[in-house]
Amino acid sequence: MTATPDLGTRTPQLASPDLLRSVFRRHAAGVAVITARGASGPVGFTATSLTSVSAEPPMLSFGISTGASSWPAISSADHVGVHILGEHQQELAATFARSGADRFGAPTNWREGPEGVPVLDGVLAWLVCRVIGRVPAADQRIVLAEVVLGDPTGPGRPLLYHQGRFNGLRD
Repeated sequence: MTATPDLGTRTPQLASPDLLRSVFRRHAAGVAVITARGASGPVGFTATSLTSVSAEPPMLSFGISTGASSWPAISSADHVGVHILGEHQQELAATFARSGADRFGAPTNWREGPEGVPVLDGVLAWLVCRVIGRVPAADQRIVLAEVVLGDPTGPGRPLLYHQGRFNGLRD
């Protein structure tokens, strides 16, 4: 026997882009910045789609739109940087999310890291990963990457994305 949920006065909506956006606004997600070396300089974007895929071997995934300004570099990059942002980095998250922004100009502090990957300073943690696949998903690509090395020791608390805004954890 299958239970029927009690929806009360609520009416379910048919699948649509608006329904998906509305539901995921209610889902708190960690905030990361993905970086790569591009043909004309470093590229990067803010991602809330970061997922741990496997511990052995250590692998992760993230999504990127094929229309994103960073996509041409990510589409051919051998390695990417993955940066977990702290609650003190709301402006950095907004800069990397904003179209047309000078993401690597002042006040962004960064350095060239292993494999030529741009590594951001002051983050909670960072990884350099070897890209092992790009899976088509509508107008997106799910990038699978194997962790090469990283540093999990940055100070602070994580930045979250919820209800269309960047937030810190509440105690």
